[in-house]
Amino acid sequence: MNGEKVPLLEVRNLKKYFVSGSRLAGRKVLTAVDGITLTIYKGETFGLVGESGCGKTTAGRTICRLYNPTGGEIIFDGVDVARLKEKDLRSFRRRVQMIFQDPYASLNTRMTVTDIISEGIRANKLLSREDAKSRIYELLDLVGLKREHASRYPHEFSGGQRQRIGIARTLAVEPELIICDEPISALDVSIQAQIVNMLEDLQAEFGLTYLFIAHDLSMVRHISDRIGVMYLGKLAEVAESDELYTHPYHPYTQSLLSSIPIPDPRENAKQKRIVLQGDVMSPINPKPGCRFAPRCRYAKDICRTETPELREITKDHTIACHLAEEINADLNT
Repeated sequence: MNGEKVPLLEVRNLKKYFVSGSRLAGRKVLTAVDGITLTIYKGETFGLVGESGCGKTTAGRTICRLYNPTGGEIIFDGVDVARLKEKDLRSFRRRVQMIFQDPYASLNTRMTVTDIISEGIRANKLLSREDAKSRIYELLDLVGLKREHASRYPHEFSGGQRQRIGIARTLAVEPELIICDEPISALDVSIQAQIVNMLEDLQAEFGLTYLFIAHDLSMVRHISDRIGVMYLGKLAEVAESDELYTHPYHPYTQSLLSSIPIPDPRENAKQKRIVLQGDVMSPINPKPGCRFAPRCRYAKDICRTETPELREITKDHTIACHLAEEINADLNT
């Protein structure tokens, strides 16, 4: 991404809690997203990574208002959509779309490809019936499918083709921000690179902005301008892609990056792995302090009692860790 950075989406102290149980049995609160703050600029790809269960998918679904936020602000193009009522969300949902992880589950198996792609066009009254038909053919061509595919049903396609249909459906309403929720994790490795390259081509052609949620750290580095690392509902570290991979400050980020396999078997065997010990803190009614403290080899008393806030440690590189400077001074000596 080149030129002046213009914020498109600003998330401020976003929270999403799920409540289970009853008053008699006792209610439990699962803190899926617990106060994340981030900015995504027009035309960039912001990668969001972390272990399964860290809350990254919930964050994406809350940002696009598939889930109603428990608290915080979602400022899109100057408007706090977190406070909008359901009837006022149509315009926002046209401008912010989502590509889902499971390309089969996200498609209506009783609808043809034409019906699936045209659904958003009809709902927003964007084109006439004839123009919509032409637009569907254009979109199929854009995502690498053929005209004759328009009359078929989802079960007649491979996983990669279904994901292409989902991407065509997303593009049909001409969105500005696309939330990609692990769009390649359910696909064969041979297809993953094709889908990512297509997403990059579409971004260049239409000036799209992506929030790219994934756990494949190598792929996230390839596609992202900046990356946020999540751990149990909170952001642990945010930095530009190359900076994060070259100078990871947070102990959790360092552990994640050490797990990336190296193609050369000899170099991979030499790679020093940081194996985490201890138990993962429960996201249900979590205790005060750093969420990572039970697994952190550097943790001190302050880590177990005070929750660290995101702060800038170097230019455009933020981290939520009480001991970041101390840890990295030791590593560099």
